[in-house]
Amino acid sequence: MAGSVFDKCSQFTDAKFVREAGIYPYFRGIDQSEGTRVTIEGREVIMIGSNNYLGLTHDPRVINAAKKAVDKYGVGCTGSRFLNGTLKLHLELEERLARFTGHEAALVFSTGFQANIGTISCLVEKGDIVLSDSDNHASIVDGCRLAKGETVVFEHNNLNDMEKKLQIHADKNKLIVTDSVYSMTGDIAPLDKIQKLAKKYNAQLFVDDAHAFGLLGRSGRGSQEHFSTQFDVIMGTFSKTFSSIGGFVASTHDVIDFIKHKARSMMFSASLPPASTAAVLKVLDIMESENEHIKKLWDNAAYMRKALNEMGYKTSPSETPIIPLHIGEAIQTLVFGMELFNAGLFTNPVLPPAVPQNKGLIRTSYMATHSKKDLDESLAILEKIGRQLRII
Repeated sequence: MAGSVFDKCSQFTDAKFVREAGIYPYFRGIDQSEGTRVTIEGREVIMIGSNNYLGLTHDPRVINAAKKAVDKYGVGCTGSRFLNGTLKLHLELEERLARFTGHEAALVFSTGFQANIGTISCLVEKGDIVLSDSDNHASIVDGCRLAKGETVVFEHNNLNDMEKKLQIHADKNKLIVTDSVYSMTGDIAPLDKIQKLAKKYNAQLFVDDAHAFGLLGRSGRGSQEHFSTQFDVIMGTFSKTFSSIGGFVASTHDVIDFIKHKARSMMFSASLPPASTAAVLKVLDIMESENEHIKKLWDNAAYMRKALNEMGYKTSPSETPIIPLHIGEAIQTLVFGMELFNAGLFTNPVLPPAVPQNKGLIRTSYMATHSKKDLDESLAILEKIGRQLRII
């Protein structure tokens, strides 16, 4: 006799076990946030687990722009971009993003996840090949799964493995898809070398810059500025540096027009709310006129990386303000994360499938708005708990 499709739900005990052990770290409700510090269940803790890299989510100019958009347009668009959900704000943002990235055109999605799954799945048709880095974000993985073409995975940042697979599929239309900054480990893909291979084998290059905008490049324009080049398609999100929610892709007019009429995740989703759109536009204004935020971010990251390495933490291969603390076994990682939280520090314990088995880590990330007091208090907690648990 057949069972129920819900049987697997009652048999799922992983989360229950961790909750009962008192080390469950997810879905914590934040009562109040000031950016670098948040209040949870009446306790203030230092936030070093956010993607708010430039610290602009609480900038009064950004908040005011969002409020004005609500007053003018209401709280939502109640329709897809394809039909009734396109505001002049969306069109303005797309023009600004095209200029910001140096591409002919851009297209805004309601989330970065939708941008990846919609773009990859519609570009890679039957008979095409998509080559994907083994450490790519889940949205890229799912975009490849939805594509009708064949997915070929190459070893993380392994150019030799990539070239072998490009050679095998030399006679096919090929799209190489890779993150630029890896969200868990903070390393940067060798995009200059990847681009050379793409040109050599007549492949197009799609770069996910979700964690690169505001981090890489002198003016925060991402991996293209960092490597002094331009990629075939660039993707970005608004939920990190841009202090809002949403995503976009930028490319040629022809490519964007095709995606606009083929990407199901955009065509059949409600459009980005007015407040979110206006917030991104204001952040763009700030990024284009105030480079000091980027400098402060990198100063803070350098300060923390040096101190953490001197304490004995393993932080490699990070090259960015995303600094992982490599722990290993899952329970040890969760215990360490909970002890840090109890001591006043919000970090992110990361377990499989986001990382390989027995490669658990504590993801820390830093903001331009962290004060030296914030950082020094964080280091004191990290040293105390790290020694108590014999991590360092």
